[in-house]
Amino acid sequence: MQRNIEILGVTSLRGPNMWTYGPVLECLIDIGALEDSPSDRIPGLQTLAGMPGGFGRTRETPARGVYKMVVTSWHDDVTLAAVEMARDLVLAAMDGSSYDVAAAVARVRRMSDSLCLGPSTAAIAAGAEERKIPAIRLNDGNLVQLGYGSRQRRIWTAETDRTSAIGESISRDKNLTKQLLESCGMPVPQGRAVDSPEDAWDAALEVGLPVVVKPQDGNHGRGVFLGLATQAEIEKAYAVAQDEGSGVLVEQFIRGSEHRLLVVGDRMVAASRGDIAYVTGDGRSTVEALIESQLNSDPRRGATEDHPLNFVRIDAAARLELSHQGLEPHSVPSAGTRVLIQRNGNMAMDVTDEVHPDVARTVVLAARMVGLDIAGIDLVAEDIGRPLAEQNGAIVEVNAGPGLQFHLRPANGPGRPVGRAIVDHLFPAEEDGRIPVVGVAGSRDAATVTLLIGHLLDLDGVAAGLACREGLYLRGRRIEASDATGWGYGRKLLMNRFLDAAVIESSARTLAAEGLAYDRCQVGIVMGIDAGDAMPERSIDTMEDLFKVFRTQIDVVLPGGTAVLNADDPAALEMAGLSDGRGRADRGESGQPGDRPSARGWRMFGKCP
Repeated sequence: MQRNIEILGVTSLRGPNMWTYGPVLECLIDIGALEDSPSDRIPGLQTLAGMPGGFGRTRETPARGVYKMVVTSWHDDVTLAAVEMARDLVLAAMDGSSYDVAAAVARVRRMSDSLCLGPSTAAIAAGAEERKIPAIRLNDGNLVQLGYGSRQRRIWTAETDRTSAIGESISRDKNLTKQLLESCGMPVPQGRAVDSPEDAWDAALEVGLPVVVKPQDGNHGRGVFLGLATQAEIEKAYAVAQDEGSGVLVEQFIRGSEHRLLVVGDRMVAASRGDIAYVTGDGRSTVEALIESQLNSDPRRGATEDHPLNFVRIDAAARLELSHQGLEPHSVPSAGTRVLIQRNGNMAMDVTDEVHPDVARTVVLAARMVGLDIAGIDLVAEDIGRPLAEQNGAIVEVNAGPGLQFHLRPANGPGRPVGRAIVDHLFPAEEDGRIPVVGVAGSRDAATVTLLIGHLLDLDGVAAGLACREGLYLRGRRIEASDATGWGYGRKLLMNRFLDAAVIESSARTLAAEGLAYDRCQVGIVMGIDAGDAMPERSIDTMEDLFKVFRTQIDVVLPGGTAVLNADDPAALEMAGLSDGRGRADRGESGQPGDRPSARGWRMFGKCP
């Protein structure tokens, strides 16, 4: 028997739909002769690759051997690749042939890393989801809108629409940042900008040896040299630091460990300590070999975002550290000799609970002084549990757009909910980022009702947007005279920062082929269901099928919202018990449409039976 699984077509449902509340990929698959040989479930490739899953369903179509398979999709290309690989895996398992699962997972992971949100942005989006705040990705990168219309906020990784452009520019200039901090009495290392190797040596003598040489506007620790004490070392470090930035600083060397403290608004929300890397000689192995066996063999180290620690490499700074100790990468340290490789490694050791309140207040003030609402404050201290003044600690950098990964998944200690902290900073507890959304669906008169509601909002002075089959309207003015019931038209309204309300009509075809443009609505209206809306090409043939399509409009009514149903249409009236209604948000165990108990919060019009 020839075994094959053919993917006949793929539909991307980007919003709530007849299957579930989130985005899914609906695949039409033909299993041919395998109709008589059902297979057991296997773990999802998306989940193995680190992507959130949570939903999968398969339904028969009228054609023998042809099914609709629906799976959660956070990015269509990634999900389709996972579906195709899963198909190949199933066929290989049935034929008894080999299949490289690890390679398939690695490919999906690479696609996910390239195409999906980065870890910092994803953490903030997850924090918004916890607060029931909707999110819209605005580009192929990490620009994300939280909320709708005039109540939206925007993030770009760990920067927000409150992040000052001037503050960001100041933070890139380390010398200017230090001057501002020093002006309000904050501890900073003494030093100055230099313009030549000779000037770097002069500056080192002024502040006292040992010193730090670093780029004036570098980042990620590149080109930073610590504890330099000779003219040759300083002049060599100057040349490397100059290549990493537009200027070079020579500063006093502060003894202690490097720390990164994350400030969000008026709070310090997380703190990490740097990973100082050492190896211990065995009398046989070179320094390079010891790094591989003692450091890079640690499973916490790796090149992906799933690893809290990076691989240790012998760069210019590491070579200088080795030279301090009379060693080179190919040197063989004697047994028991401890060799320092890097001082300023990954900030991967959580110390949030150890931070002294005075230190927390100081870093919050530092972020305000520079002008950042979210900042990563780098400081050096021997004991983060004591005030900096007691131990000659100092703030060495203030960073805009700080990475969140090492706070989310530290190598040691608990992860911190920093994404949620940023969301709480943008949206006070009583705000959800939503404007009133009225959703209208149904086989008849839906456009008329949509236009009427939009007109009433205009009369009331509300800045409303309107999308229906008669066109796209902004504040009472039609700007596009075409059928605007598609998903993209609704999104245009929700992305508009000047709208205080949106009225959106969704056709049966939009609901079945694209999904709703919004996640939830305050008012959901279903005007009625007619057999003329059947879509045989989508295997939506019966009134029961159409009921499942149109009920999506009622499934998404918010707790406290209202479902409005045509009492003259028996099929529409059956949806009354599906609304979450006022203050009710009951779900069954699966949390899918149809799994909730009846809720109150619906209204009828027409003749009541």
